[in-house]
Amino acid sequence: MQASAVSKPAMGGFERYLSLWVLLCIGAGIGVGHFFPTLTQAVAALEVARVNLVVGLLIWVMVIPMLVKIDFAALSQVKSHARGIGVTLFINWGVKPFSMALLAWLFLRHVFAPWLDPTQVDSYVAGLILLAAAPCTAMVFVWSQLCKGDPLFTLSQVALNDAIMLLAFAPIVALLLGISSITVPWDTLLASVLLYILVPVAIAQLLRRHWLRKGEAAFQRATATMGPLSMLALLLTLVLLFAFQGRSILQQPLVIALLAVPILIQVVLNSGLAYWLNKKLGVAHCVAGPSALIGASNFFELAVATAISLFGLHSGAALATVVGVLIEVPVMLAVVAIVNRTQAWYEGSAPATPTSHT
Repeated sequence: MQASAVSKPAMGGFERYLSLWVLLCIGAGIGVGHFFPTLTQAVAALEVARVNLVVGLLIWVMVIPMLVKIDFAALSQVKSHARGIGVTLFINWGVKPFSMALLAWLFLRHVFAPWLDPTQVDSYVAGLILLAAAPCTAMVFVWSQLCKGDPLFTLSQVALNDAIMLLAFAPIVALLLGISSITVPWDTLLASVLLYILVPVAIAQLLRRHWLRKGEAAFQRATATMGPLSMLALLLTLVLLFAFQGRSILQQPLVIALLAVPILIQVVLNSGLAYWLNKKLGVAHCVAGPSALIGASNFFELAVATAISLFGLHSGAALATVVGVLIEVPVMLAVVAIVNRTQAWYEGSAPATPTSHT
């Protein structure tokens, strides 16, 4: 296995304050939409088959640097972490999308209905479902390191999730949106999977092989150079989204806070359930920590891209996925802190002589 596969940098200052940068982008986007409406409309008009070309390019720049870090050879490690990986797969694919659909239905269609635009509720629900339907790819390496997680487990879990996502993302989204009585054209959904999962994964793996042939140092330099581009693309995408969403946000300032509620509940539910299941199964803490974190976090870049393709830049779905970006970092840092502080409790009833990190 390549050394790059198991050595991940700690969270830098930029990533740690990502929520602050997102808030600044919200303000900048609203300002651009208000003071430069002609420019905003011109960018919105650059579409082909419901895909905005500017946003599509930014999404690729955002996602590919993250996917370059994925080593699919790590799938060979799956058997050595069978119980931890089983727990995470259960949470990621058997609990999280469905629990989010339930929470979205409960809060957006009932509890918060008086404060939401009824014409946007379906779109908000769709955005939350998209957010929960794909597990996080890149930031989990940071969360894993912060909780002293087993890097081989984290890598093999992410590689396996990415492989499953190629096949499972579209059917799960279509199923849950159908249950929620939200019509989504299959061709558009499959096109989103092709554009934002399959093609970027292929490009990223080609780039990975190219740089690794030049040596580990060349690979590390390349990924270090691409990292800031990914974050810059994310922030520019958010500026565009809020340039289009600005007026509706100003008219309904509570929307973001209301959308955050089911996301927060889901993070607590999924991370707590994964942590508890790992403890019950006698899984080592260095696996249980990243298992809980992978089970709680989302691939929000994919969610944003798919929401734009399916529902448009102006949609409530796009806004709902952006709320996921806004709260992801502070919430996941809180989960990391809980995992670290409860290690003594976790290991108190763990098997005295565990034979592996499963």
